[in-house]
Amino acid sequence: MRKEKVPVSIYLVNGIKLQGQVDSFDQFVILLRNSISQLVYKHAISTIVPSRNVRELLQEERDPETDED
Repeated sequence: MRKEKVPVSIYLVNGIKLQGQVDSFDQFVILLRNSISQLVYKHAISTIVPSRNVRELLQEERDPETDED
């Protein structure tokens, strides 16, 4: 999701919804970029929902496009 810059909605355990693109991450935090950058601790995250179907993203990673001219 990060490499494809897919927009995501991140729901925190307290019910707050954050939206943006995952810019980077490490073991403990995710940097979410929208009009501003937000550093979100992973332990505060309940759910991450991508704007595109996850199966489509996984399929693109497995089967890179090839030109068959």
